[in-house]
Amino acid sequence: MLSYIALLLLIFVVLVLFYGVIAIHDIPYEIAKHRNHPHQDAIHVAGWVSLFTLHAIWPFLWIWATLYRPDRGWGIQPLEERQRADEALMNELNEKLAEQARRLEILEQKHGGGE
Repeated sequence: MLSYIALLLLIFVVLVLFYGVIAIHDIPYEIAKHRNHPHQDAIHVAGWVSLFTLHAIWPFLWIWATLYRPDRGWGIQPLEERQRADEALMNELNEKLAEQARRLEILEQKHGGGE
């Protein structure tokens, strides 16, 4: 009787370890999916490949998945440079908006004020 309990316990431990390893190897992919990473499929495949390397490349997958952020991309561009680029884009959009407002006024004047 005790042999059967030990066998069941051994099978249970092996199954928990097996599914635990599968769940752990998928963490970088889940991070990449959550962050809408452009390489999330490659990270997922590399995670499965890491099973064959006994997870030797897994820490690099974690780093690869966490480097990308949806709000700032790879974060390589300096903040001041990004702010200048954002200001230039904002100025361009404001100019286009002012041009559209001017054209709308002209059209409203041509057609009698929108009545």
